[in-house]
Amino acid sequence: MAYTLTPGSPAPYFNLKATDGKNYTLDSFQHADILVVFFTCNHCPYVTGSDALTRQTADNFLDRGVRFVAINSNSATIYKEDDFAHMVERMQQFQFPWVYLYDETQQVAIQYGALRTPHFFVFDQNRKLVYTGRGVDNPKEAEKVTVNDLQRVLEEITGGRPVTVPVTNPVGCTIKWEGKDKHWMPPDACDLIPN
Repeated sequence: MAYTLTPGSPAPYFNLKATDGKNYTLDSFQHADILVVFFTCNHCPYVTGSDALTRQTADNFLDRGVRFVAINSNSATIYKEDDFAHMVERMQQFQFPWVYLYDETQQVAIQYGALRTPHFFVFDQNRKLVYTGRGVDNPKEAEKVTVNDLQRVLEEITGGRPVTVPVTNPVGCTIKWEGKDKHWMPPDACDLIPN
């Protein structure tokens, strides 16, 4: 069994606490036409380098019924900066247009097959996966971005068109798994991700 969700897969359920003090589940976003779930963190340069582009995309599609949900699954044992307190500080500082959830047990990351930060999963109105992979081709250096896959996918699905490229390779730092070295990921995790 491969770990990363494939197109057509249903969105795995979650129930996680957010930086705003509330708990959110998958059902909390049932009124969204399109749901973007992405795995992120506080410290990764690929995240911090592309946050402004992700924010811009989230803002651009807000009035088209698209909602973004950010999840931090990184082990705070490996990177103290990725603990919940730093998540709260980061949201207070940047006021991102998404909820920021803490996957402390890392079980949600395993269910989704999250490989890197950032790693995007786009679900349609029926919460079936239509896209998984990178947001942009050069998330570490926004000024060098030439391809914005997330923007393309959302333009396609909100325009009633099929997704032309449903799977790309997520570009970023590996998920920091508790009890494993910092480069470990679940076996066979990349089976469905093209080079």
